[in-house]
Amino acid sequence: MSEIVSTAEAVDEAFLTETLRRSNAIGEAKVIGLTRTQVGNGMLGESVRFDLTYDRANDGPASVVGKFPSTDPTSRATGAGLGLYLNEVRFYQEIAATVAIRTPKPYRAEIDEASGDFCLILEDMGPARGGNQLTGCALADAETAMDEAAALHGPRWADPKLGEVAFLNRESPALGIAQMFAGIFQAFEVRYSGMLEPDYMDACRTFSENIVAYYQAGPPAPRTLQHLDFRLDNMLFEPQGGRWPLTVLDWQSVTLGAGVLDVGYFIGAGLTEEVRRKHEQDLLRRWLDALRRYGVTDYGWDEAWEAYRHYLLQGVFTAIFASVGTKQTERGDAMFMTMARRHCAQALDLGSLEMLKRR
Repeated sequence: MSEIVSTAEAVDEAFLTETLRRSNAIGEAKVIGLTRTQVGNGMLGESVRFDLTYDRANDGPASVVGKFPSTDPTSRATGAGLGLYLNEVRFYQEIAATVAIRTPKPYRAEIDEASGDFCLILEDMGPARGGNQLTGCALADAETAMDEAAALHGPRWADPKLGEVAFLNRESPALGIAQMFAGIFQAFEVRYSGMLEPDYMDACRTFSENIVAYYQAGPPAPRTLQHLDFRLDNMLFEPQGGRWPLTVLDWQSVTLGAGVLDVGYFIGAGLTEEVRRKHEQDLLRRWLDALRRYGVTDYGWDEAWEAYRHYLLQGVFTAIFASVGTKQTERGDAMFMTMARRHCAQALDLGSLEMLKRR
């Protein structure tokens, strides 16, 4: 493979011209000017919007978004070492076109697996209304997210061909992480003991002590595609001025497993406790109803609710693990503490930690 352009600064007019021609986004037009603007709040990668000027009138995109490895050594090591960069590139190369969820069109998607260098040049979904993890969302946005979750899970529900997709069937790092999670939790506790309320820290500790059961003793569920980080910061509502209801970004964690995990994770992180408690079951039912549109008819409420109560603990895991595995920032701390509070409250409300200890 030729050397990969893996920083925004290395992207120039000739590179974007070649990228857009190769993907049939432009014909004979040439990019003759560009400006760069940092976008997003990604913790493991750098995202930049390139506004483009052409040498002639054409139907090519006025802007594109590039995604590259993080410039922070800790975040880059996490992204490359856990295969997160590989996941995202392969998702755009092999999976995106086979599901109904709306994602940006990739103009370029390439990676060097040895070095972790990668380059994604994606369709710009702006103007759009970005989701905000800190403030949470309105019920209507949560309902839209349930429909889009089903658009990811439904088309490949229990699809045996997913077992043939190499990047989705690599050995999972989950059990390895679980075995060293005591140290990860210790680092989390040292960093956030003055920020996180004692009851929630105790809930995080209980999860840490029982994490192996979380991975090994979960209720059975049909395998499908999981986003695994299905939350507001990875969502754009009404993208391209309302052309679609929602676009979902950041496919670094995509994997195989129970689709209901994404549902519990989103509801726990994206809603205030008051709204979640009032509408949690209604939102789960909406997701189940939306699955029917993709032919999923053999997954009922009792099975889904038990799995929901178990797999929502992914939010507690992420709040602990991701905060330690990425660079520390003021917004990052605020986000992870918001996630920890909401996910721990959800787990305590629904008895998820007691379920876990009994498994």
